[in-house]
Amino acid sequence: MRTYAKPIAAVTGSLVLAAGLTACGGSSAASDEKTVTVYSADGLKGEAGDGWYDKVFADFEKKTGIKVKYVEGGSGEMVQRALREKSNTQADVLVTLPPFIQQAGSKGLLQKYTPRGAEQVGGGDKASDGSWTSVVNNYFGFIHNKKELPAAPKSWEELLDAKFKNKLQYSTPGVAGDGTAVLIKAVHDFGGREPAMEYLKKLQANNVGPSSSTSKLAPKVDKGELLVANGDVQMNFAQSRTMPNLGIWFPAKGDGKPTTFALPYAAGLVDKAPHTENGKKLLDFMLSEEAQREASAIGGGFPARKDVKATDANAIALAKLLEGVEVFEPDWADIDKNLTTYVDAWKSATGS
Repeated sequence: MRTYAKPIAAVTGSLVLAAGLTACGGSSAASDEKTVTVYSADGLKGEAGDGWYDKVFADFEKKTGIKVKYVEGGSGEMVQRALREKSNTQADVLVTLPPFIQQAGSKGLLQKYTPRGAEQVGGGDKASDGSWTSVVNNYFGFIHNKKELPAAPKSWEELLDAKFKNKLQYSTPGVAGDGTAVLIKAVHDFGGREPAMEYLKKLQANNVGPSSSTSKLAPKVDKGELLVANGDVQMNFAQSRTMPNLGIWFPAKGDGKPTTFALPYAAGLVDKAPHTENGKKLLDFMLSEEAQREASAIGGGFPARKDVKATDANAIALAKLLEGVEVFEPDWADIDKNLTTYVDAWKSATGS
């Protein structure tokens, strides 16, 4: 394990949901030759059209003439949609959080492509077989309402207090990437699956219920409908620009150190993509120095490239936020292999 101490960067994004995705798998209609379709986990989409995706996609279209069609949902939701469409592929690029990007690879949804600049991405942030590469680094976290709950809870155990009844919610494991991250962190912090499930069973007494999208929880926390919810640093930092009551925090086990783990937005080229060459160009552009440099100043994430150093005000604030937080590295291979077992154990423990 290590303690986070280096500077960071940022990210968000927003494009209008594309309607009528009708391209046939593996081929392009003439009218669609200048398009590329992205299926993405939520979080990089700017609420006011002022995010990283907005800027990157607009710059990409200006440079190449290729228009981005954008569809978003939970990480698991996007993988399942791509899987259903496997015989008639609609997406060109898939962006999800771990362990769903690994799941997409193991289910044969991705084709190998190494974007330009990927050599500057750390080994743990890209697939060894070249099927995916992180485009925005990120960390798992929680949020609290700073007005109603000025001091963030310090531990998991505090969340069992009766004051959080119907004032706490986390997104659904197995559906949302950040929801699955709740399981991963709990298993790590409590020292195994069984004690983690015992805790989550107790926490269920305060939990409002399922949510397929983590991004929908932040407005509820900002308004005070919830006191606490799960999230991730990039998304919540970006949302806090228009949601001033959001505070980011990291639970500890008992009196221990707060912990988190890297939860990057990882992108891969979809197998039999309708517009493979356009997909390659977009992946190259997202990893370009130009796009990576703009990450921190615009949103709230972290550059995927090691050679892009962020020094803007957002980067400094993010570095401070993560001071003293212990970063652990999950066994993604094990999680990918046993994800269904983890989710089933959670369903059984919580009655979900």
